[in-house]
This record gives sequence, C-alpha cells and structure tokens, in this order.
Amino acid sequence: MLYSPKSLKWLLRIYPPFLFQRIWVKKIHTDFQGVDVKIIKSIFNKNSNSTIFGGTIFSAVDPFYAILIDQRLQSHGFKKTVAWLKSASIEYKKPGLTNLRFSIKITDEDFNECMDTLKNRGRIIKTFSVEIVNDQNEICAIAKNEIYIRDLNFTYTRV
Repeated sequence: MLYSPKSLKWLLRIYPPFLFQRIWVKKIHTDFQGVDVKIIKSIFNKNSNSTIFGGTIFSAVDPFYAILIDQRLQSHGFKKTVAWLKSASIEYKKPGLTNLRFSIKITDEDFNECMDTLKNRGRIIKTFSVEIVNDQNEICAIAKNEIYIRDLNFTYTRV
C-alpha cells in the first residue's frame, strides 16, 4: 500500500513497538528519499546500566530501508513489490547515555540501481549502512542492513 510521507510518518509514530520504545520518526523526506529518527532515552528503554537498550537501537534501524525503498518504488510505477530485511548486523561503539538519532538517505544512484535491476532481473539484494549518534554527535552504533527487494510482476524467461 502506498502512503504519503506524512501519513507514513504518523503510522510509524503510533506503531506500538516504536511508541513504547520511544522511537520517534521526526521526518520522512519527500519521495521517500530518507528518514530522520530519534530514540528518546526513557524508563521504557533503559537497561540496568542506565543506557539505551541495544535491542531498542537495533529495532529502530530495522525497517526503514525496506519501507522507504518499497514506498519509493510504488510511487515510481512498481505496483506489486516486496521488500524486507534479509539480514542485519550492528556494532555498538559507545553506550547510549543520551537520546540517539540517525538519518537514512537513499541516494538517486542507489534507487536507480534498484529500479534498473528490478526491471532486468526481478529482484535485488542490497546492503546499506547507517550511523547512530548521541547528542554530542558521537557515533554510538553502526548498523548494516541487507535488503531483499522483489518485483512480483516480473516474468522470468528461460534462455
């Protein structure tokens, strides 16, 4: 289903796993080119060390690449696609002592590669990386997301 950036932002804001972990979608960029997210440190996501629980950080970065690319593909004429997180890894660099934030940007080059590959092969697996920073702009974690995208209308031909 295709949403507007504004309606998708609000849908994700009230999505229970995000809401209760204090993961706040600040903005979804025009044409789904990116997203700005804040993880608000609170009693709901603090561990015994009074830092943001690593699972909250991991949950925050999990869905965005797949959602953004899928929405952008649909807005560019792909009517029946699936996109999901195939694999992910995260490297924690510093404890999350303050609120955390990250921005995801999908470049035109990356998006065009996805579109071209889908048109020619019907599916693509692509890896993206994002840095999660604290209020002092220090890197607290780096996540890598491998996304699987498939055009369900693609017809495979045997050679």
